[in-house]
Amino acid sequence: MRYLHTMVRVRDLDQSLNFYCNIFGLEEIRRIENEKGRFTLVFLAARDDVTVAKDAKAPCLELTYNWDTEDYQGGRNFGHLAYEVDNIYETCQKLHDAGVTINRPPRDGHMAFVRSPDGISIEILQKGASLAPAEPWISMQNTGAW
Repeated sequence: MRYLHTMVRVRDLDQSLNFYCNIFGLEEIRRIENEKGRFTLVFLAARDDVTVAKDAKAPCLELTYNWDTEDYQGGRNFGHLAYEVDNIYETCQKLHDAGVTINRPPRDGHMAFVRSPDGISIEILQKGASLAPAEPWISMQNTGAW
């Protein structure tokens, strides 16, 4: 058995791609447009997985955009996505600077949570050992739910 991908439905494909690619740092590796089914699938990979994901050897995030309007509720029902990063403080600062709310700041230098435009909870984990606690993260309070 091999893990292939996590699928999340999105309401606005452009907004979601901006978040996942331009702000969060994933890369689009393939796209499927299905006119008969009236949907678009976009597969994204983390920077360190792009090469192997193109050969279908690494898990991906599949964004499913249904062309007909739907209102998706409860994006948190499945749990969360998780990504390991080289520097959690730099990643969170980049997200914060782009206007993303850091729902659970990385006060411990190890873990943070944010949400996508569709309410999908994303866990960000520090690669390797936790970083030393640092401001502004130590003093930042939790915001909303993750």
